[in-house]
Amino acid sequence: QVQLVESGGGLVQSGGSLRLSCAASGSFFSINIMGWYRQVPGKERELVATITSGGSTHYADSVKGRFTISRDNAKNTVYLQMNSLKPEDTAVYYCNADVGVFTVTYSWHDYWGQGTQVTVSS
Repeated sequence: QVQLVESGGGLVQSGGSLRLSCAASGSFFSINIMGWYRQVPGKERELVATITSGGSTHYADSVKGRFTISRDNAKNTVYLQMNSLKPEDTAVYYCNADVGVFTVTYSWHDYWGQGTQVTVSS
């Protein structure tokens, strides 16, 4: 069983900063891509940023230059540093990871965290 546990959400004023963390735990042999997504009520979940095990990153246009994704492979943890936050960044942020597990065979599975609320006041 693999678990992703997020932390770091909260309430911040416009222009402020927050840092989200997501740690993977459980029984697995590797983690490939890790990422952050966000969702507001009534809308589809959208990609914020992803990072490969080798450190290659990808960002949504709406957060480029303001958010930075990073990871610590030794700790199986991904981070999202969010600067210059705007009210439109308000959402539940979800961690996602492509995790390799061994049951009968080796296989890759997609896991999600429980979500953490980020609220940016104007």
